Amino acid sequence: MRAPLRSPPGPGAGHHQVLYFLAECVPFAIALVVLAIELTPAHVVYTGPLLVATPALAAVTMGPKGTLAALGVAVVVSVITATHNDAWGGQQVYTNLVALCLVGAASVVTSRAVQTRRESELAQVRRIAAAAQEVLLRPVPARLGPVRAASMYLAAETGAQIGGDLYDAVQTRYGVRMIVGDVRGKGLPAVRAAAVVLGAFREAVHYEDDLVEVISHCGEALRRDAALAGAGAAGDDAFREAFVTAVVAQIREDGTVELINRGHPPPLLIGEGSARCLTPAVPLPPLGLEEFIGGPPGRLESYPFVPGDRLLLHTDGVIEARDGHNVFFDLATAMETMRGRTRQAFLEDLRDALLAHTKGSLSDDVALIVVDRVDRSDPVKGR
Repeated sequence: MRAPLRSPPGPGAGHHQVLYFLAECVPFAIALVVLAIELTPAHVVYTGPLLVATPALAAVTMGPKGTLAALGVAVVVSVITATHNDAWGGQQVYTNLVALCLVGAASVVTSRAVQTRRESELAQVRRIAAAAQEVLLRPVPARLGPVRAASMYLAAETGAQIGGDLYDAVQTRYGVRMIVGDVRGKGLPAVRAAAVVLGAFREAVHYEDDLVEVISHCGEALRRDAALAGAGAAGDDAFREAFVTAVVAQIREDGTVELINRGHPPPLLIGEGSARCLTPAVPLPPLGLEEFIGGPPGRLESYPFVPGDRLLLHTDGVIEARDGHNVFFDLATAMETMRGRTRQAFLEDLRDALLAHTKGSLSDDVALIVVDRVDRSDPVKGR
């Protein structure tokens, strides 16, 4: 499940928005200049072509409604100036009005056609993004061996379907194996890095019996693709500098969950008591920064995970979400409050609580996997 949300504008977004707003004001500014000229002794200057151009200029930056508004303003200015200067008897006034109407009608039609084409292109891009979503971030199966699972993805960027967060859960001969990760950066380089890590994970989980080797395989794949990236494009530069925080979990039949964490926010586990963070004893750097590992590539840490327990793997978009007073979202408390809900209801309520906390404006993508440990004999309860 995913919900496109709006993120705060980037560093250059404000500058571009100001320029776009100024461009939209140009037709109306021209109309005001013409009005000022015609109502002063400078009205000897021929201003007709300026007014005729206003709807055409509006069609460049505004839709049909904005173009109609510019046309209306131009017609009103023409009527005011012709009345003020007693010019209704001359042929020039009527010629200007006819030209203005013809150009305005053509501008409205053109603006509508451009808007329709843009909407069609946007719809096609969204369809492609949805297809990429299904390939890259597949919903986790509801039933995986001894656990029941559900997933959710929230993209912070407006209209986005996928971003730099990643997740997956797979049933293997070694147990249920899961990954949740977060790529440094945004845009297509982040999506590319996420695809590389997920591809390596989906391959390694089925033949590597050691979970440390699984996550090491993901890091090697990321370094290999970064080394192969061309040096010419800015996107390749961004990809070579990317690193990925990730946590890989393995749920065994013996009632334990094993974790290896590479610089990622620790999962939360809740049973009969309060929710607790499964913080690694020895922190490790993210994938792609293996040169900072001084000793072994990592070791598994094991925790009890018995029927009735719930495990939540998440990205930092949840715990770093802030409200208007810069207060962070309290994920542990929210998890404890919603402990009795089904998995899907839990994720939906968590999403609603997160959006309410941030007033609907996430600053980062969010990926979540929630798994419940159940007896194998239990049927699939809820979703």
